[in-house]
Amino acid sequence: MAAVLCIASVVVVNNQSDEEPVAEQPSTTEVDQNVAYELPRLNNNQPEQIIEHIGYTVSYNPTWLVPNWVAYELTAAETGGEQERSNHFKPDPLVEGDPVVTSDYSKSGYDRGHMAPAADMKWSEQAMRESFYMTNMCPQLHNLNAGDWKDLEELARSWAQQYGNIYIACGPIVEAEYPTIGKTHTIAVPAAFYKVFLRQTNKGWTSIGFIMPNKAGNRPLMTYMLTVDEVEEQTGLDFFYNLPDSIEALVESDYNISDWTLSR
Repeated sequence: MAAVLCIASVVVVNNQSDEEPVAEQPSTTEVDQNVAYELPRLNNNQPEQIIEHIGYTVSYNPTWLVPNWVAYELTAAETGGEQERSNHFKPDPLVEGDPVVTSDYSKSGYDRGHMAPAADMKWSEQAMRESFYMTNMCPQLHNLNAGDWKDLEELARSWAQQYGNIYIACGPIVEAEYPTIGKTHTIAVPAAFYKVFLRQTNKGWTSIGFIMPNKAGNRPLMTYMLTVDEVEEQTGLDFFYNLPDSIEALVESDYNISDWTLSR
């Protein structure tokens, strides 16, 4: 697991196969409904303010003015919500200090890119409204926001429907020297974005990760795949730490493609 978040470059590799993992999990892997398995924690000394909303939790970075991470559980029932999209971007009322406003993104060349997507929050009017808080946004190129990142969001909803529920953590990768945008605030522009997933199978837990550079591209989602360990190395985060250590080590060191149905 990594100790720093600042990185010199973003490396995307795919060296995994659909072979069965060589190690096996213990047979007892019951889910504790009181445990937030989706939550990461920082290993990189970045500042944070933890903010809990009804549909997601965010670790907000007051230096970058974007989240360190956003995490939530998505269930099959939640994907069937009928709440209409809000489109009302607003400052987060729970932010300490001077919050980012939507005009900071105006004419910047970047979208207000959702980390927890609005389409995952259709199950509640409050969840939908809070998904448009600026603490859930990052400067994201439109081609990515409306392209491969959107495809991954749609894939996540299909997984929740297929598997019953999944645990998700996502956020930006910000390099040591980063560009900025903003009219009244200085907002870091990420070099890339990560998203990691965890779920249970009939054999135990399984995980998978993705990293997408913040640039134009139209590639098969498989080309962005990584183990969760590899995502940790590039982010300085400790994902799924609420799992027992022995199980966490197993599920994060590999991924099994056959555990995750791909649409493209």
